[in-house]
Amino acid sequence: MAKWTPKHEAPEPLEGPVVGTITGGTILWFALFLVQVPFYGWFADRDLTWWVWTCLAGGGLGLIGIWYVRKRDAAIKRARAQQDAAPGPTDS
Repeated sequence: MAKWTPKHEAPEPLEGPVVGTITGGTILWFALFLVQVPFYGWFADRDLTWWVWTCLAGGGLGLIGIWYVRKRDAAIKRARAQQDAAPGPTDS
């Protein structure tokens, strides 16, 4: 069996408002949890309580995600600032 080799280079990763996207998703998970809590009995009667706990877990993991992407964003900005501050090659 032959080894697979790519025919072209992979595209550059998309960079966008990552912190805002993760924050928005986290807020959405917590909102879904809060909407479902008053109906916990209904979910329990139908053995669907995992829906409620999934939303809470999504919100909790989202908080970890916010922390992670903020640190990542700060590290990228630091590296870019160091790269811009480094002296370039001189033409003599």
